[in-house]
Amino acid sequence: MKDDGPGVVCIIGRKNSGKTGLTVALAAELNRRGRRVMTVKHGHGFQVDQPGRDSWRHRHEGGAVRTVLAGPGDFAVIGLWPPGGEMPLAELVRRFLWDAEIVLAEGFKSGPEPKIEVFRQEAHPEPLYHPGDPASARTLALVTDRAELEAGVPVFPLHEPGTVPGLADLLEGVFFSRERQS
Repeated sequence: MKDDGPGVVCIIGRKNSGKTGLTVALAAELNRRGRRVMTVKHGHGFQVDQPGRDSWRHRHEGGAVRTVLAGPGDFAVIGLWPPGGEMPLAELVRRFLWDAEIVLAEGFKSGPEPKIEVFRQEAHPEPLYHPGDPASARTLALVTDRAELEAGVPVFPLHEPGTVPGLADLLEGVFFSRERQS
């Protein structure tokens, strides 16, 4: 783990681009390599608590702003954000994922963290990445089904067997290069 916390990379792309599949495959590859991987999924609303369950009752009948479900092997926090809105990714990592070596965050395309974009031409006409755009300066790589796509960053084919290991190599080089030099 880095001295200043885990490395964080966002897996971004438009809807139905393949972000979840890539995040899962990359997490599995990094885990296989012995890395302590944690993930964050950014969504636009979700339901993790089931009506009638104790935790649901704490929140919805008892009016708790936030509820922690804790057990010997795992935990979850559910509830509302504090006034001011959603917590930035860096704060989520600091509070909940501090003991990771690397965090793969699905989404968070507007944040300052480095990005890997998944772009499927079948789903959208153009990638989010645009050379020269300041927001694209944080892009480490593109993963795409458009073979001829040229960019100022490495481009990986979407469904090729070497893509996930290649991305894992890239991330290890970015986040763990001091380890390799030791």
